[in-house]
Amino acid sequence: MQDVQQIRNVVLFGHGNSGKSTLAEALLFTAGSLKRQGKVDEGTSSMDFEPEEIKRKISIGAAFNQLTWQKKDVFLIDTPGDDNFFNETRFAAQVADSAILTVGAVLGVRAQTEKFVDLIKDNHLPCLICVTKMDRERANFQKTVDGIREATGLNPVVLYLPIGAEDNFKGVVDILANKALLFADGGKATVADVPADLAAEVASLRDNLMEYVAETDDELIEKFLEEGELTDEELKAGLSAAIQNARLAPVCACASLVNLGSSVVLDAIVNLLPSPDQRPARVGIHPKTKADIERPGAADAPFSALVFKTMADPFAGRLTIFRVFSGTLKGDAFYNASKGTAERFGQLYIMAGKEQKPVEQAIPGMVVAVAKLKETTTGDTLCEEANPIIYPMVEPLPPVIAYAVSAKKGDEEKLFSSITRLLDEDLTLKLTREQQTHETLISGVGQVHLEVIGEKIKRKFGVEMELRSPRVPYRETLKGKVTIQGKHKKQSGGRGQFGDCTIEMEPLARGEYFQFVDKIIGGVIPQQYRPAVEKGILEAMERGVIAGYPFVDLKVNLIDGSYHNVDSSEMAFKIAGSLAFKKGVLQAQPILLEPIMELEVRVHKDFVGDVMGDLNSRRGRVLGMDSADKVEIINAHVPQAEILLYALDLTSMTGGRGAFTVKFSHYEEVPGQIAEKIVADYKDKAEE
Repeated sequence: MQDVQQIRNVVLFGHGNSGKSTLAEALLFTAGSLKRQGKVDEGTSSMDFEPEEIKRKISIGAAFNQLTWQKKDVFLIDTPGDDNFFNETRFAAQVADSAILTVGAVLGVRAQTEKFVDLIKDNHLPCLICVTKMDRERANFQKTVDGIREATGLNPVVLYLPIGAEDNFKGVVDILANKALLFADGGKATVADVPADLAAEVASLRDNLMEYVAETDDELIEKFLEEGELTDEELKAGLSAAIQNARLAPVCACASLVNLGSSVVLDAIVNLLPSPDQRPARVGIHPKTKADIERPGAADAPFSALVFKTMADPFAGRLTIFRVFSGTLKGDAFYNASKGTAERFGQLYIMAGKEQKPVEQAIPGMVVAVAKLKETTTGDTLCEEANPIIYPMVEPLPPVIAYAVSAKKGDEEKLFSSITRLLDEDLTLKLTREQQTHETLISGVGQVHLEVIGEKIKRKFGVEMELRSPRVPYRETLKGKVTIQGKHKKQSGGRGQFGDCTIEMEPLARGEYFQFVDKIIGGVIPQQYRPAVEKGILEAMERGVIAGYPFVDLKVNLIDGSYHNVDSSEMAFKIAGSLAFKKGVLQAQPILLEPIMELEVRVHKDFVGDVMGDLNSRRGRVLGMDSADKVEIINAHVPQAEILLYALDLTSMTGGRGAFTVKFSHYEEVPGQIAEKIVADYKDKAEE
């Protein structure tokens, strides 16, 4: 691995069940990196090795491996297709040089496919499209390619036409070489002549290919228009340039489960996809001057790398995984420009599924790992101290679902230390304390995401977490005005207690919380006892009156009272203030307030009606709508109580084609019937 031009760094994208991990497995086996080809359904795949992945038969985290083909080193990153783990996929997209997009020949393009296409476009990744599962019943190559062309805008161009389909899928025709490749054992292929019944279609596809390639280059289009064709060399060079500039996406066909077509995909990777030095230079900023800096993917440039994943490995401790963008990493230390600190490490590793292979050095394109770093976390830039640079990292997706979390058998300390360890590994996981309801909330990007976290914690740390719907942080206030007396008198032998105050209570504007005005004239209550009245009211406000929620937006005027020379004390006036407050609230039209959230929903236009109707049924107010690339954006105000589990409902309503963000906006009065129910529930619990 001395030569950057011999390296390919490829990320696999595709919706759930499109065959990404199975394709990766077949490529590794065909190239000789694996002794046997594992299967996702049997739990033997080298890329899906976590127990949670084996149980669910899906990828949960990005997985890494490396193979050698035609003397080229290929670094593969297999990513999750499930929306719950899309963050892993986004981080991997940022560090890859090119992509393979898998689309199943039976199901074709799905709603989620669009998300992966957006990642490919946003990161300007050269892309190879693999139509997978060609051996399945109802596999239809042409229909799938047409679907890709209509839905993605990736400009697919057929480079390998399948020979047969379903049980009869036995090879492909290489359009560029005008030769058939018939599948043999072990994923390999043998060269043969083009079958006579496909000759006309192959000729037509070759003409199409020539036209597509010519259109991507001004010189080639001139020659094509003048002479009507391009030479083989011009076609090859033009195709290579068009793929590297992400102007065309070559399409090939395979059936990975039975290992048909793997060698063809490997040939396409090493011959058509770019090496790190053929990609545009990476742009970062200088940590101090904030000036832009470019780093080419060359081994002799200053070293720089981006940490894009952290794993808690049971044997090696914490594994920090990074992609080298420029230069060569040797030795036992590097500089973390994001944290401004030097870090030492023991050994460099290449990831091979769940195994790690030691290596002496790392050059551009390589994905490597080191163990037990103290300061470095996901998103940090590593470099030489003499040539510092910081690369931007994509922001993690915001969490959209939250539950109150506690330990099943009461081992809270162990649970929260376990969750804290997973926060390093998973940036979409959040742990917060809700001051008002005194609950600890765990938030994630979906139900499955949090279920998987629970399973991981139980397996790795031996503690079970329990989730329940969080309490809504309601508040109490009043609408009316009242003057009320609070009197505390206790005589039981010896020194008694006496405190007496009269207060006026009235509402304040939303968000003003509390105001206390001392309007006592003369000495009806001595100066030293007046603050105690305020203290008593404030303490009672914390616990509320009608439903146990904090009381807000209240103005109190202390206007009168009386005291006893011997029996009065601060405590007595504190109790008097509290009694006056509680009595007064019940006479001044107490109401409940609820948090109103600002919701932004992004959906495909087909679902706008359903989503709007659903928001209305949740007491939501639609504020307006905008349009942006293929989606409609609905802005609304909705009570928090109505959208605690909105993520699940939106997914089922839109078939996974909806996304939303939510943030707190303001408090509003709870409608009468709903408030009555909340108060009744509180009284029932208090009686219990």
